[in-house]
Formats: sequence, C-alpha cells, structure tokens
Amino acid sequence: MEKAKRTLTAVGRFLLPLVFWAAVWWLICLRIGKPLLLPSPGRVFKTLGELLQTRTFYRVTALSVWNVIRGILRAVFAGILLAYLTYRVRFLHDLLFPLMTVVKATPVASFIVLAIIWVGSKSVPTFITFLIVLPVVWSNLDEGLRKQEKTLGEVTVVYRMSFWRRIRYLTLPSLRPYFFSALRTSLGLAWKAGIAAEIIANVNIGEQMKEANLYFQVPELYAWTLTVILLSLALELSVMAILRRVANDETEEKT
Repeated sequence: MEKAKRTLTAVGRFLLPLVFWAAVWWLICLRIGKPLLLPSPGRVFKTLGELLQTRTFYRVTALSVWNVIRGILRAVFAGILLAYLTYRVRFLHDLLFPLMTVVKATPVASFIVLAIIWVGSKSVPTFITFLIVLPVVWSNLDEGLRKQEKTLGEVTVVYRMSFWRRIRYLTLPSLRPYFFSALRTSLGLAWKAGIAAEIIANVNIGEQMKEANLYFQVPELYAWTLTVILLSLALELSVMAILRRVANDETEEKT
C-alpha cells in the first residue's frame, strides 16, 4: 500500500505541472486567436497522433536519436581518455585547455556550417554532439582526478593499495559525481545541438521541421518540436536511471 501511494504521488507530481502548462498554453492560444501563430494544444496533439501513424516518423526519430547517442558515446570515451592523459602529463593539459575553451566558447551554428563542409550533412549531427559533450566530460573528470589526488593520495600510501584496488575502491567512487554531473549537463545540450545541426544540414527530424516551417505547416512544426522535447527528456531520464542503477549495484556489492 505504501509503495502504491508513493507511485501515485510521483505520477501526480509529474502530471500536474504538465496539465497546468497545457492549460496556460490553451488560454494563451484563446487570447491570441491566431492558429498560424500559436495552434491549440488539441490541434498539436492531434497532429502528433497523425505523425505517429507514419513510417517516416519512426525512421527519422530513430536516426536522430542514434546520431546523438553515437556522438555522446564517442565524446565520453574520448573525454575519459583525454582526462587520464592530461592528468598524467601536465604539459598535455596546458596544451589542450585553450582548445577546449575555444570549442566551448564558439557558437554551435559556426561549427555546424563548417562541419557540413568537413564531414558532410549526414555526419554533422554526430560530429556536433561530440564537440558539445567532449569538453564537458573532459573538464569534469580532469577536475575530479586532480581533487582526488589531493584527498586520497595519502590513503593509498598508508594502506599500500594495489593499482586496481585503488581504481575500484577510490578512483571510480570519487569520480562518479563528476561523471554524473558531466552527463547531466551535456545530455540536454547535446540533444539541442544535434537537432540544430539537423535543421541546418537538412536531415532527419531537422528536415521535417524545416519543411513544416517552409510550407507554414504550423501544427506539424509544433508537433515535431514537442517530439524533440519528449525525446530529450526520455534520453536524459533513461541515461541517469541506468547510471543510478549501476551505482546502487556497486554499493550493494560492497555492503
């Protein structure tokens, strides 16, 4: 019974804000009275339902999600490797720091336009996602490694821990908050950057949104925008749930 109450409470906390903002959307729509500017929630959801019945919807959304996930995985792997290397070699850190700063400071649109020339339209979303996530993962893990060196260095000496025991029981647990923070920060940014790249490169979901905008298909444009938002939330919640599950399993093993 207690578990059912907690579930209902969680569902209520999730649904009530959605109902509230849908009502606000509906009231603003009534106030404006211009469907070409702001279609009603009912019209947008009806259009989304129609899109869900087409093969194109699933094909382009699957490609968009895969492009973003592929870019994130590559960036995470590269970020972990670079963080270790720059932690071990200080000169390499000093060498890469300006480059990572430039990547974070440069507008995404500039990289997208250049990437179309460098890698071609189809590869642009993955490449842009990689560029967005890499500096975040690298900087967080690099900071975590350097703080770990100050706080845990003496422990390894006193207890004479082996390299692998030090990695398992000290390094990984101490880096977990930094890694989780990096993913939490970069997932939403990666998805938005990936969709922006698709719009400019005219592929997948971006192509559908661009076409809807070109032909003034406003409900379709809002429906695709809603799809992007829902997919972004689903991606972020899924990844964080997996990471929390892994962390909980490791904690149970230790206890």
